[in-house]
Amino acid sequence: MNARIEDYALIGDQQTAALVGKDGSIDWLCLPRFDSGACFARLVGGEDHGYWRIAPAGASTCTRRAYRPDTLVLDTEWETAEGTVRVTDLMPQREHAPDLVRIVEGVSGRVPVHSTLRLRFDYGSIVPWMRRSDDHRVAVAGPDSAWLRSEPAVHTWGEDYATHSEFTVTEGERVAFVLTWHPSHEKRPPLIDPYEALESSVTDWRRWARQCRYDGPYRDEVVRSLITLKALTYAPTGGIVAAATTSLPEKAGGVRNWDYRYCWLRDSTLTLGALLTAGFHEEAEAWRNWLLRAVAGDPADLQIMYGVAGERRLPETELPWLPGFAGSSPVRIGNGAVDQLQLDVYGEVMDSLSLARASGLPTRPHMWAMQRSMMEFLKSAWRQPDEGLWEVRGGRRQFVYSKVMVWVAADRAVRTLEEHEELRGDLEGWRTLRDEVHREVCEKGFDPERNTFTQYYGSRELDAALLLIPRVGFLPPDDPRVVGTVDAIRDDLGHGGFLRRYDTEDSVIDGLPSGEGAFLACSFWLADALHMTGRTKEARELFDRLAGLCNDVGLLSEEYDPVDGRQLGNYPQAFSHIGLVNTALTLYGDQEAG
Repeated sequence: MNARIEDYALIGDQQTAALVGKDGSIDWLCLPRFDSGACFARLVGGEDHGYWRIAPAGASTCTRRAYRPDTLVLDTEWETAEGTVRVTDLMPQREHAPDLVRIVEGVSGRVPVHSTLRLRFDYGSIVPWMRRSDDHRVAVAGPDSAWLRSEPAVHTWGEDYATHSEFTVTEGERVAFVLTWHPSHEKRPPLIDPYEALESSVTDWRRWARQCRYDGPYRDEVVRSLITLKALTYAPTGGIVAAATTSLPEKAGGVRNWDYRYCWLRDSTLTLGALLTAGFHEEAEAWRNWLLRAVAGDPADLQIMYGVAGERRLPETELPWLPGFAGSSPVRIGNGAVDQLQLDVYGEVMDSLSLARASGLPTRPHMWAMQRSMMEFLKSAWRQPDEGLWEVRGGRRQFVYSKVMVWVAADRAVRTLEEHEELRGDLEGWRTLRDEVHREVCEKGFDPERNTFTQYYGSRELDAALLLIPRVGFLPPDDPRVVGTVDAIRDDLGHGGFLRRYDTEDSVIDGLPSGEGAFLACSFWLADALHMTGRTKEARELFDRLAGLCNDVGLLSEEYDPVDGRQLGNYPQAFSHIGLVNTALTLYGDQEAG
């Protein structure tokens, strides 16, 4: 398969999501949740691992495609010798069960169309038993059942362990397919009207998008990013997954392939900031509430990530029957980094809850008690080495960014007590902790010879996360150490005009083979840092290049390869879209910096 990551568009129902290629093939879909087994896994496998393609007979790549403005409804068109046909893909918000709706419409001429549905449950490993039931084709295997119907009914048959349909559409004619999943032990869920579902989906998405308060440059890109974040939200709990996929490679043919269908605490402050500033308080509150439920318990047991409902056990497993995207194996499900110690997450949680309180989100009775217990834990735990923000697998170190975020935790705790006299806590103890951490970071994490903070104590390596030092308030933007760090990171970690997270070529820090692309979130952080240090023109030029990396439907993955000019990593990536939103708001909503 020669598809590129950016060839895909996203549709979803805020409980799961599907990826639709430019050829009209849905190559990735997990049911019923983001982290469930995939029934279409061609994205990381081959045709026999499941897909559903609808396209004009004999046609390949579409002529054009686009989301309907301010929606997650996708239109894909082919112009052929016989005429033009459009396929509209959506997943309406579910009431009973997840539905995948594909509406084929004749635009002009008379066009023959072919549909091939190859269902494979459990990541392409299980071929279901197919049968007819009234006007449906029914697939059953173990706990999974899927029902396919078309309106009107079209010629459909089974062949080569797939379900095929052929029909012809003329101008104005429409044929709608609906694929519905439900547990095999339950009755078939109620049928939906696909055309009503289309109308209500368009209306609902546009009503939601109108809440966006941002009205500056790149508004279309900002709104598309916010829609993408909404699509990556698991509506029943408010949790936001890092991406809709697993194992899309950070280096083509490499082993840096991870499962991102979970919720990371590291995203929390930046996510909350983007949602609140853009005007989406309901989503911000839902995310904050998910956060409170997920982290409840002993602070010593705080994890870096959780499942969409707050699940803690996410064991990592390899799927050897899947060859991987572009031959990048292994394909993994679950994520072993869940067991790592990352001290920065305490700072991110404290910062998120401080931001939520300051923004007027309703407090919760146990919120401050939980924050207080986290601070008591950090008093003794903060000196430990950890695996750091980037989840390295090469051993624990005294990462500077982790210590900076411990300072953030102490600083936000102190500020909260200073601003809310009704709350109780160890004000003097936390002030002492804040000062001690700050002093140690400046002494052990700073290289005066090069005038830059380093990745970990005593190292000469750099880390793009240190660009956040002025943003979190550890040092002011005009501090020479901040300016020096920004310049050093840009010089040493620059990659084709963008930025890598850290050096993977000469470092053993992550315990993996070298090589990955420019990390898009870090590149947005560089634009923020340039703006904060008075170089707004350079920041805006960088942001313009970053916004230009969005694919034809406005989506970004985790990384970008400036040599081959293609996106890398899991997709679409919440961290990248959060970066786009926050940087647009920073650059065009605040004119103070130079």
